[in-house]
Amino acid sequence: MKKIRLPLDGQISEYCLNQEGSWPISSTPRPRSRMVYAAAHVVIDPLRPDVLDMEATMAFRRHLWSLGFGVAEAMDTAQRGMGLSWTAARDLVRVSAGERQGEVACGANTDQLDPTVVATLDEVTRAYEEQCEIIEGAGGRVILMASRALARCAKGPDDYVRIYRRILANLDRPAILHWLGEAFDPQLKGYWGSSNVDEAMQTCLAVIHESTAKIDGIKISLLDKQQEIKMRRLLPAGVRMYTGDDFDYAELIRGDEHGYSNALLGIFDGIAPAAAVAFKALDEGDFESYENILAPTVPLSRHIFQAPTYFYKTGLVFLAYLNGFQRHFRMLGGQESARSIGHLAKLFVLADQARLLRDPELAIHRMRPVLELAGLGA
Repeated sequence: MKKIRLPLDGQISEYCLNQEGSWPISSTPRPRSRMVYAAAHVVIDPLRPDVLDMEATMAFRRHLWSLGFGVAEAMDTAQRGMGLSWTAARDLVRVSAGERQGEVACGANTDQLDPTVVATLDEVTRAYEEQCEIIEGAGGRVILMASRALARCAKGPDDYVRIYRRILANLDRPAILHWLGEAFDPQLKGYWGSSNVDEAMQTCLAVIHESTAKIDGIKISLLDKQQEIKMRRLLPAGVRMYTGDDFDYAELIRGDEHGYSNALLGIFDGIAPAAAVAFKALDEGDFESYENILAPTVPLSRHIFQAPTYFYKTGLVFLAYLNGFQRHFRMLGGQESARSIGHLAKLFVLADQARLLRDPELAIHRMRPVLELAGLGA
């Protein structure tokens, strides 16, 4: 029985790893019953911590594609807005969309604008258009990310409607809208022109109903399943709801008698092997197996995405490091230090309980130097 001493609940405890074995990692067809994207993290060059290790970054995307997932590229999971510049994101989009071993949808934002200066609406529009043109030119689908610059300069709901109308009208392919909540990015408070979720939703729905033919779907990341269900039932026919709820995704993807959510989730970066098996069960109508497979992943996800939620990327990169997908646990902007050693130890346990440590001996080997660095070596 494999064991490791971990700081759990404020004290050092011996933890015995489970004996079930990890989920298989083998080529899997794309799910038939849902459209599914995994928002993917990036790997940096440890010798040049502001530069991406493009080969390691792309190797992880090939892993996701092989399991049947589309890749949501250059999103907040890739530290967009928290270390990944537009210049680096642009290069990543071109490489990822150019390789395209599966579906690729890419984040278009306005982050080439100077964040210290309040932009005009025209500048925001041109910034969006520049990024959309590059994404579509590379062969990717556009995900219209929520813009901090727009949140700062918009005077009310009408400004959002005008900006989105213009951007969507000029796209070649239907886009995915992205409503990112304040928990993920405090600078987006009041997006869609109101801090009241119901009022903001009405503005967002107005954009969708006006430009339905130009919209594939909308991803909402509010961590409020009731609001997602409410909006899902108000969408026009043909427009998908993509859940961004990393707390209640299993329930939302299964759906109810009125419909279901598709998925565009950061947690699928970390739980892809389990989720691939779960989607196979869902495709076959085996709801019991689907729920049993995903149920142990939910505590892990809620732990990774606990407040402050925007530090969730640290957990995903740490899990990739434990599982041997990258050689180190370093991140853009030193974000590897954003979570405590106790948080990382609990993540180790929850990942093991969800059968998401693909090689337990490797995971233990990689956990030990992290413990030693925190002064907790044997």
